[in-house]
Amino acid sequence: MKTKLPRLAVAALLPLAISACATMQMGGDNTAATGSAAGASSQNANSQLEHCDSPLGTVALDEHTQDNWYLILTSQYQLPGTTPVLRLIIQQSNCFMVVDRGSGLNAAMQERQLAQSGELRQGSNYHKGQMVSADYTIVPSVTFSNSNAGGGAAALAGLIPGVGGLVAGAAAGSMHAKSASTMLILDDNRSGVQVAAASGSAKNIDFGGFGALFGGSAGGGLGAYTNTAQGKVVVAAFVDSYNNLVKSVRNYKAQHIEGGPGTGGKLKVQGG
Repeated sequence: MKTKLPRLAVAALLPLAISACATMQMGGDNTAATGSAAGASSQNANSQLEHCDSPLGTVALDEHTQDNWYLILTSQYQLPGTTPVLRLIIQQSNCFMVVDRGSGLNAAMQERQLAQSGELRQGSNYHKGQMVSADYTIVPSVTFSNSNAGGGAAALAGLIPGVGGLVAGAAAGSMHAKSASTMLILDDNRSGVQVAAASGSAKNIDFGGFGALFGGSAGGGLGAYTNTAQGKVVVAAFVDSYNNLVKSVRNYKAQHIEGGPGTGGKLKVQGG
């Protein structure tokens, strides 16, 4: 004799089963950008983040806010720009010293304008030649993808007696594997040459549709998770790509072009 659970019990049990199966994968491991950084020291940094004994140089971040990936990030997923989290990751690694070329630079220039106008107190010590140059620039980008994992959702629903076709079908329609791939480009600012490039990826599972299925009380926790799920994926993917970038530059070997770069190259065109 089969025992059927009331629908209220099913609504209570299914989110628990779902949360037990949720995953976040970056190169096979869970990860995130956590903690803080001050100078060369950091606290509560991700143990998987690559670390250097001393910085390789200074670096600025150039986030292309007009690119499609940025528009998707900020409009569709309602996430802020990636610069703050990338700056945290970079400083915690101690592989580069970060220089601000965004709002922090604007504030610094405003202080200098106040000094030049005579509004600052004597001894404020603002003068020309104090700014640190950026040896390198890191350019980030993100590629998003959503893959339907409905078959897995239906199998999950089938584990709970009495779920029935309605719940199983809703689960299959709302459960998706979300992934993000990131790319970091490292450019040399003096020469304009690309020094290194590295990709990274991460994946997790999104169960957002269950909030609508079970109502606010049963699905509230899942709804909060889906509001930040894509952000967690992006952070994990950037940690992965940054780790790959650091591993690459540790083994850096300058490219050699006979006669020097930018002097015509070897692929000569007739008459050139």
